[in-house]
Amino acid sequence: MSEKKLPEVCVIPVGGKSTRNLPATKALHKGLLTLGGKPIIQYAIDQAKSIGVKEVVFVHGDELTKELFTKHFSKDVELEKKLESDGKFDLLQSVRDIAPDGMKISFAKQEKPLGLGHAILQAKDIVGDRNFVVLLPDDIFVSKTNTSVLGQLAETYKKNGGSVQAIGEFYDDEIRRYASLINPVREGNSVKASGLLEKPKADVPSPYGALGMYILDNKVMQELPNVKAGSGGEIQLTDAIDAATRKGMTYSGHLYEGVRLDCGTREDLEKANIYINIMTNPKLADYAKSVLAEKEAEAKKQRLEAIKNQYHENKKASNQNKNALLLKKKSNGGR
Repeated sequence: MSEKKLPEVCVIPVGGKSTRNLPATKALHKGLLTLGGKPIIQYAIDQAKSIGVKEVVFVHGDELTKELFTKHFSKDVELEKKLESDGKFDLLQSVRDIAPDGMKISFAKQEKPLGLGHAILQAKDIVGDRNFVVLLPDDIFVSKTNTSVLGQLAETYKKNGGSVQAIGEFYDDEIRRYASLINPVREGNSVKASGLLEKPKADVPSPYGALGMYILDNKVMQELPNVKAGSGGEIQLTDAIDAATRKGMTYSGHLYEGVRLDCGTREDLEKANIYINIMTNPKLADYAKSVLAEKEAEAKKQRLEAIKNQYHENKKASNQNKNALLLKKKSNGGR
């Protein structure tokens, strides 16, 4: 079998009001909130860049999002000149890396939030007959190897073709939050399956759960117009993948080597920032250690204070009991 050519177009849904990250997202899209010193959306762009994607399609829900993303990904000549003249070359490179040279930024609008599958369908005219990547900006994947997580999926895609999705193993009720792979056959980090069951309520087909990173055959896009509202009353991308798989498309899950960080809520984003900063910045890691040591010292002090207070309370109660007995004896004539 000849090696499959990697897709050159990537669809990223950026609709929704981001209410779970309020108040920070009242006037700013959550994709522009920072994680480890750069916007969340940059992690998706970097993944796409790592396998040679040439076009990114943002599926947005309102014009403000389009305006913000257009400005963010547009070249700022004056800013670049200022950074260069000031000798701030690291910052200059970080600005230039926002949208890599040769990467086209396109937009498609989703009028109503009817699910992930519906969002991806809005990019159908731009994607055309091409195979494509789908990345969810809330799902940050950090590789533990020299190859990006999308690059790891790409290796399975080159061998197996069809559609490939990042998957994890879940051996408890957490699997019910994900689509579960049906009839899985594992070979190394690749797990072929005959279909997917979205958020199983009863019998769970397998412990393999599908996550938010995809390399998809165009057959999935062709199935999306036929998908009916499913789990949660929404049009699910999973149902289109399942339908295409049942019609003969090869589907593989890939057990990636890395860490997945969920940035869907404010607390999730704060946790992700702690992880990224501690793991990538030695100075911040040392600072975190000192803060934790200070916190532990304060907690120890409070525990000792509580023990001391309890001791005095017990002693006071004991003395009160003794005094009560003495009074009782006196009232009984010393008996």
